[in-house]
Amino acid sequence: MAIILGIESSCDESAAALIGSDRSILAHRLAGQEDAHRPYGGVVPEIAARAHVQILTPLIAAALKDAGMTLDDVDAVAATAGPGLIGGVMVGLVTAKALAMAAGKPLIAVNHLEGHALSPRLADASLEFPYLLLLVSGGHCQILRVDGVGQYRRLATTIDDAAGEAFDKTAKILGLGYPGGPKVEALAKTGDAKAVPLPRPLLGSAEPHFSFAGLKSAVLRAAQSGNYRPEDIAASFQAAVVDCLVDRLEKALSASVGEGTKPRTLVVAGGVAANGAIRSALEALAARHDMGFVAPPLWLCTDNAAMIGWAGAERFALGLTDPLDIAARPRWPLDPLAETARGAGVKA
Repeated sequence: MAIILGIESSCDESAAALIGSDRSILAHRLAGQEDAHRPYGGVVPEIAARAHVQILTPLIAAALKDAGMTLDDVDAVAATAGPGLIGGVMVGLVTAKALAMAAGKPLIAVNHLEGHALSPRLADASLEFPYLLLLVSGGHCQILRVDGVGQYRRLATTIDDAAGEAFDKTAKILGLGYPGGPKVEALAKTGDAKAVPLPRPLLGSAEPHFSFAGLKSAVLRAAQSGNYRPEDIAASFQAAVVDCLVDRLEKALSASVGEGTKPRTLVVAGGVAANGAIRSALEALAARHDMGFVAPPLWLCTDNAAMIGWAGAERFALGLTDPLDIAARPRWPLDPLAETARGAGVKA
C-alpha cells in the first residue's frame, strides 16, 4: 500500500492528510479561517495566505502524529498546485516541495479540480470510469465526462458566476453572513420556493452552459423591493439553481451519448454538492436515466486534503510525478482543449 501526504491550501482552508492507496484515511487535519474573513463578507486573499503560512506546518506535523508516522513512512507528497488564490497555493506547494526534497520523496502537483473530480472514488470503491460529473463549487460550475485520471472532457461551464458564487452573493444580499451557502440552505428550509418569481437563466437553451449572474441580480431586486420574506427569497433562489442544474445536466446527458462507453453513473462533487436539495434533485435525475448516483460525504465535498491525497494516490499508481520546479497556477482547466465559452474568459 502506498501512503500519500496530501496538502491543501487553495482558498481559506489549510489541510493535511495521510491517505492510503487502499482508500484508507489514516489522518486528516483541517483548519478553517471563517472568523478571520467573516468581517469582510468573503475571503481576503492576503489574509488567507498569511494564515496558511502560520497554520500549515504544525498542521502537517499533527497529521503525521495522528497517523503514527514520519515523513520516512510516506511514499509521496501531493499538494494543490492550482487553481486557486495564488498566494495560498504557493504556500502549500512550496511546503510540499521542501518536504519532498528533504525526505527524498516524489512530488505530485495536484489540480484542485481533479481532487474534487476524483474524490467520489475515494468514498466509493465501486465507482468506475467513465462517469458524468457535475463539479459545482464557489469558483466553478462545470459538467465533465470523466474517462480516467487526467482524462476529462468538459461539456459545459459557467459563462459568468458559478453556482457557489451565487449562493454566497445571495447570502450577502439577505444579510446572512459568511460562509453563505449553508446559511442560504438553512433559511430556505423555512421558506416558500414558489413565492418569488425568479428567472432560470438559459433554461431550455440550445447552449450547453450555465449562467447565474442574472439570477443573482433578480435576488437583489426582490430583496430591495421589500415585498418578500427573506426565507421565501432563499427558497425560491435555491429552487431556481436546482432547476438550472438539472436542465443543463439533461442536455449534457443527451450530448454525451455516442462518445464511446456511455457513463453509467452521475456524480456530483465540490462544495455546493453538500446542499441537500441539490443532491436530492440529482439523485432523482439519475434514477430517471437509469444511472447510478454518487455524491461524496458532506465533509469530502468542501475543500480538504483527503481529496488531494487521493488524487495524488491515483496519479502515483500511474507513475505520474512532478519536478520540484513546477509552478503554482492560479488557473488550471481540467480540459485545456475545451472551446472557450461565451463570456467566460479565464473561467472557461
